[in-house]
Amino acid sequence: MGYELDATATGRLGEYFAEIGTVLRDKRKRASFATYAFGILGDGERKSAEPIAARACGDPELARAYHERLLHFLGEAKWDDGKVRRIAARYAMKAMEEQAGGPANVWIIDDTGLLKQGEHSVGVQRQYTGSAGKITNCQIAVTLSVATSTDVVPIDAALYLPESWADDAARRKAARVPEGVHFATKIDLAVEMICRASLDGLVGDIMLADSAYGESSDFRASMRSYGFDYAVGIRRPTKVFPFDARGRLQDKIAVGELAERLGSKAFRRYSWREGTKRRLSGHFIFRRVKAAHDDGSVLEKREEQWLIIEWDDDCAKMKFYLTTLPRRMSKKQIIRILKERWRTERVYEELKGELGFDHFEGRSWPGWHHHVSVVLCCYAFVVAERVRRFPPSVAATADGTHQCAA
Repeated sequence: MGYELDATATGRLGEYFAEIGTVLRDKRKRASFATYAFGILGDGERKSAEPIAARACGDPELARAYHERLLHFLGEAKWDDGKVRRIAARYAMKAMEEQAGGPANVWIIDDTGLLKQGEHSVGVQRQYTGSAGKITNCQIAVTLSVATSTDVVPIDAALYLPESWADDAARRKAARVPEGVHFATKIDLAVEMICRASLDGLVGDIMLADSAYGESSDFRASMRSYGFDYAVGIRRPTKVFPFDARGRLQDKIAVGELAERLGSKAFRRYSWREGTKRRLSGHFIFRRVKAAHDDGSVLEKREEQWLIIEWDDDCAKMKFYLTTLPRRMSKKQIIRILKERWRTERVYEELKGELGFDHFEGRSWPGWHHHVSVVLCCYAFVVAERVRRFPPSVAATADGTHQCAA
């Protein structure tokens, strides 16, 4: 689908592109950025260079020249992805915060698979992705998003480069992977994005992530070092030291075993917000614990946190979380924040289904990152227009979810 803009929105888009143009500087880069961005925002099933050039030109005789110009802009031209993305982040966050009446203080780390054919696109290999729910041929993008109580916008993305790529000189050269880029885990990429955002002056209070990240004690420690509270998924075998009813620390135990020991009677039903068809609710256990991990820290000095166990009625299984959110917050508030992470699924659907996040057909490292930067800029504008056009209701903003968490 394409996005239809009225005269006022078109004016805002022009001002927004002009601000991005101050980073691009060269008028040819500014023109190519605008052509590509309008192609991303416009109609057309494929949002890659060739069909965008064909739609922008309208003349088959000139389409090839347009195509080559866009390929050069994406794959060869030098421009700073980080600076462009930061303009987009601030643009969307300003609109979101004005409408929500509160800060975009919840940050979300997640990743998504970009399905690919062949083996030459940078970073592609057979690997597991939750997007497909299986091992398949794909690239993996790790993303950082920020959220208010009503909206969410992705502000950065990093391409996961598997060891099979990072250690292969020939593949690196063919895909033009920079010399300074080495193998990094998805957790490493997440922390690097958070560091960049912090250095750019973006401020957050709460970090959400699934068990692929929350399972790592290093990731959790990094979040605390950056000043975040976190609410992250963990896996069934993860071990903790629970407190008993009298506040005494008990022996280490896997969270799955602890849930079984507590039994079904320990679960309590909580509802956290109105859904489209019904009030959303579920069964949860809250227990104070200390994390059990081998990082050399003294157990007595580790901070207490909540272990949350959720019984998922839909699939009859349990989910586990650790959070440092303060005890003064109500359990309903904590659950509501915890559930914000699933909004990234809608973000990925829109990025891929409407803006061509996974449509890049080039093979190079610079090309992939430039394509993603333009898509993130377009999505930031869409989010800003959406909150202006459909401001949240009083009911949606009055609950103070994120304000309470600050």
